[in-house]
Amino acid sequence: MTQSPNRLVGAVFGVVYLLVGLAGFAVTGDVPFVGQEGSSLLGFEVNGLHNIVHLLIGAALLAASRKVSTAKGMNTTVGAVYLLVGVVGLFILDSSANILALNGADNVLHLGSALILLAVGLGADKATTPRTRTA
Repeated sequence: MTQSPNRLVGAVFGVVYLLVGLAGFAVTGDVPFVGQEGSSLLGFEVNGLHNIVHLLIGAALLAASRKVSTAKGMNTTVGAVYLLVGVVGLFILDSSANILALNGADNVLHLGSALILLAVGLGADKATTPRTRTA
Protein backbone atom coordinates (compact mmCIF):
# COMPACT_ATOMS: atom_id res chain seq x y z
CA MET A 1 0.00 0.00 0.00
CA THR A 2 2.84 2.41 0.78
CA GLN A 3 4.22 1.95 -2.71
CA SER A 4 1.17 3.63 -4.22
CA PRO A 5 0.11 7.12 -3.14
CA ASN A 6 -3.28 6.54 -4.80
CA ARG A 7 -3.96 3.37 -2.84
CA LEU A 8 -2.86 4.95 0.42
CA VAL A 9 -4.83 8.18 -0.02
CA GLY A 10 -7.89 6.28 -1.25
CA ALA A 11 -7.81 3.96 1.75
CA VAL A 12 -7.27 6.76 4.28
CA PHE A 13 -9.96 9.00 2.80
CA GLY A 14 -12.27 5.99 2.49
CA VAL A 15 -11.93 5.09 6.16
CA VAL A 16 -12.30 8.72 7.25
CA TYR A 17 -15.45 9.28 5.18
CA LEU A 18 -16.94 5.99 6.42
CA LEU A 19 -16.29 7.01 10.03
CA VAL A 20 -17.74 10.49 9.44
CA GLY A 21 -20.83 8.95 7.85
CA LEU A 22 -21.34 6.62 10.80
CA ALA A 23 -20.65 9.34 13.39
CA GLY A 24 -23.12 11.60 11.62
CA PHE A 25 -25.98 9.25 12.45
CA ALA A 26 -25.19 9.68 16.15
CA VAL A 27 -26.07 13.39 15.95
CA THR A 28 -28.81 13.59 13.31
CA GLY A 29 -31.72 12.01 15.13
CA ASP A 30 -33.57 15.29 15.59
CA VAL A 31 -33.21 16.83 12.11
CA PRO A 32 -35.01 16.04 8.86
CA PHE A 33 -33.38 13.37 6.68
CA VAL A 34 -33.15 15.85 3.80
CA GLY A 35 -33.05 19.62 4.19
CA GLN A 36 -31.16 22.81 4.82
CA GLU A 37 -30.92 22.24 8.55
CA GLY A 38 -28.55 19.71 10.00
CA SER A 39 -26.90 18.78 13.24
CA SER A 40 -23.36 19.83 14.01
CA LEU A 41 -20.62 17.24 13.80
CA LEU A 42 -17.34 18.93 14.73
CA GLY A 43 -18.57 22.18 13.16
CA PHE A 44 -19.89 20.55 10.00
CA GLU A 45 -23.63 20.41 9.34
CA VAL A 46 -24.95 16.94 8.51
CA ASN A 47 -28.30 15.32 7.95
CA GLY A 48 -29.27 11.74 7.09
CA LEU A 49 -28.74 12.13 3.35
CA HIS A 50 -25.37 13.81 3.93
CA ASN A 51 -24.36 10.83 6.12
CA ILE A 52 -25.35 8.33 3.43
CA VAL A 53 -23.35 10.26 0.83
CA HIS A 54 -20.32 10.10 3.12
CA LEU A 55 -20.81 6.35 3.59
CA LEU A 56 -21.10 5.73 -0.17
CA ILE A 57 -18.04 7.82 -0.99
CA GLY A 58 -16.04 6.22 1.81
CA ALA A 59 -16.98 2.71 0.67
CA ALA A 60 -16.16 3.52 -2.96
CA LEU A 61 -12.75 4.97 -2.09
CA LEU A 62 -11.90 2.09 0.23
CA ALA A 63 -13.02 -0.59 -2.23
CA ALA A 64 -11.10 1.06 -5.09
CA SER A 65 -7.92 1.27 -3.00
CA ARG A 66 -7.24 -2.43 -3.58
CA LYS A 67 -5.61 -1.78 -6.98
CA VAL A 68 -3.55 1.16 -8.19
CA SER A 69 -5.58 1.65 -11.37
CA THR A 70 -8.95 1.67 -9.62
CA ALA A 71 -7.64 3.85 -6.78
CA LYS A 72 -6.27 6.35 -9.28
CA GLY A 73 -9.58 6.47 -11.16
CA MET A 74 -11.72 6.72 -8.03
CA ASN A 75 -9.51 9.39 -6.43
CA THR A 76 -9.76 11.46 -9.60
CA THR A 77 -13.52 10.95 -9.92
CA VAL A 78 -14.32 11.71 -6.29
CA GLY A 79 -11.93 14.67 -6.39
CA ALA A 80 -13.73 16.10 -9.43
CA VAL A 81 -17.14 15.56 -7.81
CA TYR A 82 -15.99 17.22 -4.58
CA LEU A 83 -14.59 20.14 -6.55
CA LEU A 84 -18.00 20.58 -8.15
CA VAL A 85 -19.81 20.17 -4.80
CA GLY A 86 -17.45 22.65 -3.14
CA VAL A 87 -18.00 25.29 -5.80
CA VAL A 88 -21.76 24.74 -6.08
CA GLY A 89 -21.99 24.70 -2.29
CA LEU A 90 -20.77 28.30 -2.20
CA PHE A 91 -23.85 29.39 -4.12
CA ILE A 92 -26.59 27.27 -2.51
CA LEU A 93 -25.94 27.73 1.21
CA ASP A 94 -29.10 29.77 1.82
CA SER A 95 -31.33 28.20 -0.82
CA SER A 96 -33.81 25.33 -0.95
CA ALA A 97 -31.34 23.48 -3.22
CA ASN A 98 -29.15 22.85 -0.17
CA ILE A 99 -30.62 19.42 0.61
CA LEU A 100 -27.40 18.17 2.27
CA ALA A 101 -27.37 20.89 4.96
CA LEU A 102 -24.02 22.21 3.70
CA ASN A 103 -22.31 25.05 5.53
CA GLY A 104 -19.11 27.01 5.01
CA ALA A 105 -16.99 24.44 6.84
CA ASP A 106 -18.34 21.70 4.56
CA ASN A 107 -17.39 23.72 1.49
CA VAL A 108 -13.83 24.20 2.74
CA LEU A 109 -13.52 20.49 3.54
CA HIS A 110 -14.95 19.46 0.16
CA LEU A 111 -12.61 21.80 -1.71
CA GLY A 112 -9.63 20.61 0.34
CA SER A 113 -10.54 16.96 -0.26
CA ALA A 114 -10.92 17.72 -3.97
CA LEU A 115 -7.47 19.28 -4.19
CA ILE A 116 -5.77 16.36 -2.45
CA LEU A 117 -7.68 13.65 -4.32
CA LEU A 118 -7.18 15.32 -7.70
CA ALA A 119 -3.49 16.01 -7.06
CA VAL A 120 -2.82 12.40 -6.14
CA GLY A 121 -5.21 10.92 -8.71
CA LEU A 122 -3.79 12.95 -11.58
CA GLY A 123 -0.19 13.28 -10.46
CA ALA A 124 0.88 10.10 -8.71
CA ASP A 125 1.46 6.55 -9.92
CA LYS A 126 2.34 7.61 -13.44
CA ALA A 127 2.92 4.61 -15.66
CA THR A 128 6.47 4.52 -16.88
CA THR A 129 7.78 2.53 -19.76
CA PRO A 130 11.34 1.34 -19.82
CA ARG A 131 13.63 3.25 -22.12
CA THR A 132 15.09 1.36 -24.98
CA ARG A 133 18.54 2.12 -26.20
CA THR A 134 19.05 2.91 -29.81
CA ALA A 135 22.34 2.29 -31.47
